[in-house]
Amino acid sequence: MRHSIIRLEHTDRGEGSVQAFAPGRVNLIGEHTDYNDGLCLPFAIEFGVTVTAEPQEGGQVEARALDFGEDDRFELGALDPAGAPSGWPRFARGAVAELTREGIELVPCRLEISGDVPRGAGLSSSAALSISLCLALCAVAGADPPDRISLARVCSRIENDWCGAQTGLLDQLASLFGEGGRAIYIDMRDLELRSVPLDLEGHVLAVLDSDAPRSLSSSGYNERRAECRAACRALGVESLRDAPGADGLPAPLDQRVRHVLSENERVDAAVAALDAGDLAELGRLLDASHRSLRDNYEVSVPEVEGAVETCKRAGALGARIMGGGFGGSVLALYPVGTRLPEGSVLVRPGPAARMQ
Repeated sequence: MRHSIIRLEHTDRGEGSVQAFAPGRVNLIGEHTDYNDGLCLPFAIEFGVTVTAEPQEGGQVEARALDFGEDDRFELGALDPAGAPSGWPRFARGAVAELTREGIELVPCRLEISGDVPRGAGLSSSAALSISLCLALCAVAGADPPDRISLARVCSRIENDWCGAQTGLLDQLASLFGEGGRAIYIDMRDLELRSVPLDLEGHVLAVLDSDAPRSLSSSGYNERRAECRAACRALGVESLRDAPGADGLPAPLDQRVRHVLSENERVDAAVAALDAGDLAELGRLLDASHRSLRDNYEVSVPEVEGAVETCKRAGALGARIMGGGFGGSVLALYPVGTRLPEGSVLVRPGPAARMQ
């Protein structure tokens, strides 16, 4: 997949008004591999975050989160994460600061933010918010945003430096490169992306919220990243992608290595299963991924285990925890005609972030 610039095309919504949409994502398989130079297989979904921007006089940005009924106002000048309010305003301020750092000249504007992707459910509402903010801010200023790979890095900095979650690039790349009917095979080492048809032959993918909300910045996500770095130092490798194995490592570092190495293998196996139309094998791989995430990476919680069991009892071929873990949603693959558990939400591959 060739890396390209997002061209800003939009319909008028009043003089100078623009609207950007960025989708959330589902990661079919390949969890906690992105920051280990590994492999993953996400797809953009139809749910996402919309940001409307309108220029205004003065030197301020006014932002309103419609879903919360909350407002924030700040100067376009120098911004510091230390002085930012907690919650969603950090994303708006971070987007302005990081785009300015990229040399993009922004303008005073009013922002309205709304979304239909559940927050804290492992569907990457945070990446969708960062991307839609950046696209809208650039568009209202009449500027092209950075190319998609660079924009993914900008949005990762927003989450890392402004919001305290040490995320990789998986979520941002999925939102920026999504295609209808297709997943994206991502090699995180060289950021090579390949489109993979997601032909489920009438089977469906659905997510079920475990009702255990989690925050990446306050959960064990950052701790897992630190453990991976410690394992790299102990093995003398740059990333766990190059780990020769887990022998000789103390617990829990050996477990973290086993998950990353086996999960990379499962990504390739999932692509092969899709190519062969072997959806039963895809289901088995989802189950194996969940076992590893639960036992080796230790990111599950009782509520998640209950949601997995609910999916399996309903007839799911496979089910696993999604996203950073410690709560959020479970992804399950169901055969044709299955009655889904109450509260399940169908997820289908959708197009990438765009101006509307």
